[in-house]
Amino acid sequence: MKQFAQLYQQLDQTNKTNKKVAILKEYFQTANDADKIWTIALFSHRRPRRQVNTTQLRQWATEAADIPLWLFEESYHVVGDLAETVALLLPPPDSTSDRSLSEWIDWLQTLSAMPEPERKEALVSAWREQTPAERMVFTKLLTGNFRIGISRNLMERALAEATEVEKASLSHRLMGNWQPGETSFEQLILQEDADEDHSRPYPFFLAHPVEEPETLGEPNAWQAEWKWDGIRSQTIKRNDTLYIWSRGEELVTDKYPELAPLGDYLPEGTVIDGELLPFRDGRPLPFGILQTRIGRKTLTPKLLKEAPVVIYAYDLLEWQGESLRSQPLHERRAMLERLVEDVHLPILHLSPKVPSVSWEALRELRSTAREFGAEGLMLKRLESPYRVGRQRGDWWKWKVEPLTIDGVLVYAQRGTGRRADLYSDYTFAVWDGPNLVPFTKAYSGLTDAEMRRVDAFVKRNTREKFGPVRTVTPKLVFELAFEGIQASKRHKSGVALRFPRILRWREDKPKEEADTLETLQEMLQLYGS
Repeated sequence: MKQFAQLYQQLDQTNKTNKKVAILKEYFQTANDADKIWTIALFSHRRPRRQVNTTQLRQWATEAADIPLWLFEESYHVVGDLAETVALLLPPPDSTSDRSLSEWIDWLQTLSAMPEPERKEALVSAWREQTPAERMVFTKLLTGNFRIGISRNLMERALAEATEVEKASLSHRLMGNWQPGETSFEQLILQEDADEDHSRPYPFFLAHPVEEPETLGEPNAWQAEWKWDGIRSQTIKRNDTLYIWSRGEELVTDKYPELAPLGDYLPEGTVIDGELLPFRDGRPLPFGILQTRIGRKTLTPKLLKEAPVVIYAYDLLEWQGESLRSQPLHERRAMLERLVEDVHLPILHLSPKVPSVSWEALRELRSTAREFGAEGLMLKRLESPYRVGRQRGDWWKWKVEPLTIDGVLVYAQRGTGRRADLYSDYTFAVWDGPNLVPFTKAYSGLTDAEMRRVDAFVKRNTREKFGPVRTVTPKLVFELAFEGIQASKRHKSGVALRFPRILRWREDKPKEEADTLETLQEMLQLYGS
């Protein structure tokens, strides 16, 4: 654990990409294999299951530190990170431990079987043999909330340099349904053909945003498609079995039973890149319809009827067991068109191409994207291979301008992490006659300087306190951007926004000129669900 805690600190203390790669490379060259496999898992968002809830953790840490609970809570508000607060408040260790990262994680798995008094005693004993740096990492693992500001791509780059395994091949090996306790570093990373996983998807090729597509050259060199708002997926038919993976590397086959017939119609050795979309009456439905199915353990007939799902196919990545990713897009697309026509099922659609005669014509079409249930356009170079991850040059997303509305700040709450001492989480309202009705929250979009000014305003203009939330004098107006809107019975306003964020502070506008609930309802009629 000492080596992993040191890795965490070193990565946290630099923002230079090459330095982070060098630090990770050295770790992968020196750590034991069990620790390396768990490090890869953690940096790929495969976290161990939570063993203690945060209420217990606060109480036990307070008792171990011999301080009142109110002091722990005040410290937490200042620090902004629960694990770091625990690490700082506990007394110095009275012994040391040589347990490695993987050994501590194995030990954590034994906690759930213990009665609560024994679990508490075991946890406090573990804290007593850890340095503050080790405690912080350990506590993050304990809560199932381990995060670090390192992209998966950066981790894979360092791992490729440390092992001399080609990065694209390594990225593919790390996809799929592997677990640290069920494979070894040797099997996962170093053995090319070890225990082939028939369900394993390919790494997704992701697009960069573009604002001025005219800089990309002639439009006839590009394939334009609508950018759909669903769940990116890969549909795989191998070993006579159908697998459907989300971009988040979740195997979701069982969550979409209406797609099961594809297992009978797709040829063996087929992989399709596409989008899971709610679909009815010949057109895609808003993402909010699909959200009603996400996270549901039970799919009722009513839900399946209200939110039917199809696949919109973008690309053909594998055919008859052979990867097509190195072939140009126009060849893969031609094969995909023939496949979709041959399968001829209403659950498999070909994502239509958009005529690209000129950038001006495409810009005009893009402005109508919401009428088709799309977010904008995708631009893909016709000669492009299917690459790994987010690489510039071949695939671009040209999104439609966001919807906007002006709201009044009515509630504020302290943030977390580096924003723990600032009121940076805001609730906004619109007018409904003479009353302000809250309709959304937003956390991003302001500069640090603007945030400090809003924080000062909140502290000077607090009207009421409800736990961590403060009601503020309604005065400040902000323009909010969002990608979509849907009806919601959970919200007093009757609407919920998709990806709300602050676009700008409208210091030029008095609160009386903020928008109204009627405006939101009109947007719901035009663009919502």
